[in-house]
Amino acid sequence: MNEKLKDQAEAYRQAEQRAAQYFTALFAQVTDKSYVPTLTEDIRVWKKRHIRPLSWLSLFSRSRKKPDTRDYHRYIQWLNYSGELDDYLDRSVSYMYMRDLGKSLDSLDTRTRIQRMAADIKNKLVNNASKNGEDQQDSMSLAGLYRWAQKEGIETAMIWAIDKLKSVSAHIPKEMNAEQAQRKLIKIMIGVIMHVIEEMDDTTPPEERSRRLDEAFRLGYSYGLTYPFIDDLLDSGVLTDQEKEQFTHMLRTSLLTGSVPELGDWAENNKDIIQFVHSELRNAYEFIKAYQRPERLPAFFEQSYVFFHSQELDRVKDLSHTAYTNEELYIPIILKSSSSRSIVRSVISAEADEDFDNRTFFYGIYNQLADDFADMFDDMQDDAVTPYTYYLKYHDRRPDLINPYELYWTVICHLIHHVYHSDPRTCEVILDRAINGLKRCKKRIGAEKYNEVMEVLGAGNPEFNRLVQYMADKADDVDFFDKLLRDQIVTLLQNNRKEKEKFSDTIEQVRLQINQFLPIPLDEGIPQMKEPLIEAANYSLEGAGKRIRPVLTWVMGVNEYGLQAAEIVPLLRSLEYMHTASLIFDDLPSQDNASTRRGRPTLHQVHNVATAELTGLFLIQKAIEEQSSLVRFNPVTVLDLIRYSAQKTGDMCMGQAMDLQSRGKTLTLEQLNTICFYKTGIAFEASLIMPAILAQVKEPEMEALKKFAYHAGIAFQIKDDLLDTEGNLLLLGKPTGKDVENNNSTFVSILGLEGARKEMWEHYCQAMETLQEVPRDTAFLKHVLNYLISRDR
Repeated sequence: MNEKLKDQAEAYRQAEQRAAQYFTALFAQVTDKSYVPTLTEDIRVWKKRHIRPLSWLSLFSRSRKKPDTRDYHRYIQWLNYSGELDDYLDRSVSYMYMRDLGKSLDSLDTRTRIQRMAADIKNKLVNNASKNGEDQQDSMSLAGLYRWAQKEGIETAMIWAIDKLKSVSAHIPKEMNAEQAQRKLIKIMIGVIMHVIEEMDDTTPPEERSRRLDEAFRLGYSYGLTYPFIDDLLDSGVLTDQEKEQFTHMLRTSLLTGSVPELGDWAENNKDIIQFVHSELRNAYEFIKAYQRPERLPAFFEQSYVFFHSQELDRVKDLSHTAYTNEELYIPIILKSSSSRSIVRSVISAEADEDFDNRTFFYGIYNQLADDFADMFDDMQDDAVTPYTYYLKYHDRRPDLINPYELYWTVICHLIHHVYHSDPRTCEVILDRAINGLKRCKKRIGAEKYNEVMEVLGAGNPEFNRLVQYMADKADDVDFFDKLLRDQIVTLLQNNRKEKEKFSDTIEQVRLQINQFLPIPLDEGIPQMKEPLIEAANYSLEGAGKRIRPVLTWVMGVNEYGLQAAEIVPLLRSLEYMHTASLIFDDLPSQDNASTRRGRPTLHQVHNVATAELTGLFLIQKAIEEQSSLVRFNPVTVLDLIRYSAQKTGDMCMGQAMDLQSRGKTLTLEQLNTICFYKTGIAFEASLIMPAILAQVKEPEMEALKKFAYHAGIAFQIKDDLLDTEGNLLLLGKPTGKDVENNNSTFVSILGLEGARKEMWEHYCQAMETLQEVPRDTAFLKHVLNYLISRDR
């Protein structure tokens, strides 16, 4: 380990020396302000494209007000309508090629690839924008992503990644920003995938392309974990100082020895999260390490150590410390910002590329200073040390401190004229990005606060700053797609969390209400012969049921169709009575022979088979009695509902009979789908259609709901089959492995685990796509569907 430590220390010393040389060159340009006249001329040329003289014609042509970028779809439509979408996508993709892929824009091959990618994005955006509002198939939805994965032949990788992202989301501590943590992880995954795609071309065989994309998903996730579960976790207040030291020691040891040490003792407060983080990071580390070519492995460890050590030096700074030198402030961020992207090529074990390494090295601090500028107010609130927070706090007392805002423009000048050799397209894109960053900051924090801080940051070059601020006020056409996408992803994650919380609250509140009126009363004077059946029925009803079906009916009936909650209580009872009756029959020795249900012994175990059979029949009759008591509705409508209910009950019986007859036989997928629909899908359909009947919903919507229920029901059953194979008895509340024991054909036995997961996602996508045909808010149904495929019981 000592020898390894020497090697890593030497690698860091060399990297640090290079960063110091770069900083010295930048410092000289800041001191002599040589960047000012050069950039002033660049900006004067640049403004011709971005500040147009006002005319009656221009006022008329822009009469349609530019929508807020937060309205994602309308903004894309406006860009297309105004003829600005092509330029918007070209500069956006060009910037990603420079920042993420380390490319030079003066390369003909790079320009061709940029144009191709921009055209592909435009095609998708325009096709989506041509659809109406809520009916758009959002490419960022799970269904949209899975459809893309199918085209690329990487469904397994997509399913794996979705499950991993859900797991990370569930384990992010409340003290951290969950949406930003997920966004960073997703961003890194996309970045790695972009690198892998860039390594391929049109001659790459489809099988090879699918294999490499599959690996890219897993490598991207493995590397991306460092952001939420190292960087963000150590920056948060989750861990104590001692725990941070312990965690950091473990990370350093991993890089020096090549293997992750055991976790060891940990404080109880954070033990669960640390156990998860340790397990995920260890698996990720081993996966990346195994992927490396032997000759590239030393470079991977060296780059990883430089990245880790520079981050650590930067992280431990204390804003109360008054004597940090400029070198201490800037050299670690030059290293961490450049190595964070250069390491990606090492992660994917790509060939060494000196041009990429150079451009990435010089580019990193530009991106870091732009990010620190955007985050400076949050950083000040958190007492975090960045060049901006430190300068704003100590500039009055420390005239030796470099103004980070001046350094930022110095870096821009250096990139344009020394790294990218005064390439006009590069100059255009970098200035677009810089002005966009100022505009976004001013909009986010407000003009007053923005102007106040710019008085300090712009004081060193007032004339140049006035020019820049004029551009920030007046210039147009500087928006970027990745920023729009970033905002959209964060908004989607935030909205999804809020909707999920609302969904969970609604489920629980309605479930509790339903539980209160489900028990069948033992009224005074009731014949004694009825008491045993009622007690048996109530025993089955009292179990910890999810009540998905009556909850669905309540939400659709009350929230979507406007029915009165009190008026549909009999319908809710009837649905749960019918469902519980079906479970009692399913559990009988002559059928599934189950010993537990809803976490308790099955009814025939507590009493006997005869009592169970009679109780099931009793509950079916009670369901019909409840339906006939829907007296607040039109009698003809109620008769239609009872007729529909009777038909579907008969269909469910046929499904169960088909299931019993299939025992011991190998079924085709089509046969299994049919049985599954009759056994499960029909119950979902009834939960949606019965309140729709009472609300007299039109037939096209009914058909869409039936189609949704068909696919949702099959997805639900496939998840049940997966849980029967892989599930946890304590969570499920019933034994696992019953299908194998009973020699039943299941989606898993026919398709295998991987095939069953793909089939579940196919039905998930079809169900989601069907919801586009429903002319009302379907957020709840979407969350129901997400719950059905992600549940653990």
